[in-house]
Amino acid sequence: MKRLSVPVVAILLLAAACTKNSTSATTTPATANPTFTAALSPANEVPPVTNAESGVSGTANITFVTTKDAAGNITSATVTFAVTLGGFPAGSAINIAHIHEGPSTCVCPVVVNTTLGPGDVTVANGLTSFTKTVSAAADVTQRILANPSGFYFNVHSTLG
Repeated sequence: MKRLSVPVVAILLLAAACTKNSTSATTTPATANPTFTAALSPANEVPPVTNAESGVSGTANITFVTTKDAAGNITSATVTFAVTLGGFPAGSAINIAHIHEGPSTCVCPVVVNTTLGPGDVTVANGLTSFTKTVSAAADVTQRILANPSGFYFNVHSTLG
């Protein structure tokens, strides 16, 4: 969701963990719960953020915990988002954050929502963090784990 109305600006993108162009993301071994870790930057947004939030940065750790059947198919999943953000100008607010399916250059469908809403996360002295665990559809989780470059994560904020 990069092309939203002016009051809502998508500021951060986990393209580093979820695109082929990345070299900074890491994942855990296949035998563990897959975790994607990446630096977040408003420069990754399309078009890049150029307003007062252009200096924001952050880190996201996104962990998938799955249950599988005897054949190895995912039958259920949870996703934990641990996100730390900094550099916000006074009055900024976090509104929503989620994973989209598709290239980071499109306004693609949201497939895993953190369930954050306006007012759920407070920005104090330019800093904030949140941790949310949500359920994710088994088929969506399978697609993400099979092809993480086909997905991206972003956080939306508004200037005060």
